[in-house]
Amino acid sequence: MEVNSVRKRETYHHGSLREELVEASVRLIETEGIGAVSLRRVAREAGVSPGAPYHHFADRAALLSAIAARGFDLLTQDLLGAVGTSPGASRTDDVVRVAAAYVAFARRQPGHFQVMFRPELSQPEKHPAVQEAGDAALKVLTDLVDRLGVADPQAVGITLWALGHGLASLTLDGQLALKAEAWGTDPDDLLARALGQIGRSFDVGDPGVAAP
Repeated sequence: MEVNSVRKRETYHHGSLREELVEASVRLIETEGIGAVSLRRVAREAGVSPGAPYHHFADRAALLSAIAARGFDLLTQDLLGAVGTSPGASRTDDVVRVAAAYVAFARRQPGHFQVMFRPELSQPEKHPAVQEAGDAALKVLTDLVDRLGVADPQAVGITLWALGHGLASLTLDGQLALKAEAWGTDPDDLLARALGQIGRSFDVGDPGVAAP
């Protein structure tokens, strides 16, 4: 145990403590909720001294902002990876894949997802990296709908964001599964049908048509 502790501190000395603190925080959020996160508790989870996190984060909000910014970075990577990944795919196919990637991200990274859209926690006005990372994720959506030839790509991009985010939230909250059970269907089937509906809504046809 003592040897492991020394090795851990040696690793942290070489610059990975910040990342480990973020990862420890995400694990706490996923198992106990955001309320469990404090610099002292995260230090204990990471196996370092109570004062160690303060070398990287001034306070709890700074730590949460790092979680949020990292989450947006991961989301951006996933969204970019979903665009144009199938040969011969239509632009509408890209819309469906991007919305599906959004939901898949929330399922895979629930700890990040819970913090990313809570500005009262991450305080983006004090931590601009959060806003910059969030804008980068949104730009993937607005760039995609811009290629659809719609009249107002910003408004349509926000609409796509709202649809993807809504399905992601319903999935994480368990509401999608509850409705699927009440309606006698499978949650994954219901999600696939909803994603298909998004695709049909964004099938704008001729360039320049304002939709949806």
